[in-house]
Amino acid sequence: MQKIACNFFGFRYCNGMTYVITEACIDVMDQSCVEVCPVDCIIAADHDRMCFVHPLDCIDCAACESACPVGAIFVESEVPRESAEFTGLNAQYFSEPETVRARVDALAE
Repeated sequence: MQKIACNFFGFRYCNGMTYVITEACIDVMDQSCVEVCPVDCIIAADHDRMCFVHPLDCIDCAACESACPVGAIFVESEVPRESAEFTGLNAQYFSEPETVRARVDALAE
C-alpha cells in the first residue's frame, strides 16, 4: 500500500502507521508512552500484553519514542526488519483486536 502524507489542522498523518510499538513492549507495558502522548493515541488496555498506537490519531510528535524505557517504539520507516510484523499488528489492533491479541500471545511464547 502506498503511503500518502496529508495535513489536517496542521498535523501530519498518513494512511499507514506513524509510530509502531514492537515486541519489546510485550509483558512490560511501562506506559510512559501513554503519559507523554499529547493526543492519547496509545492504547494500553488492561487485558492486552502490549500497547498499540492508533494510526489515525497519532500526530507523529515522537514524544512516545524517547519515553519508552525498553526501546520498543520506532518511527514506521525505521522498524527493524525482525520486528516488521508489528507494523501491521499495531494497525490491525483497531479493527481486529482479538486476532492481534492471539498473535501477540503466540509471539510471546
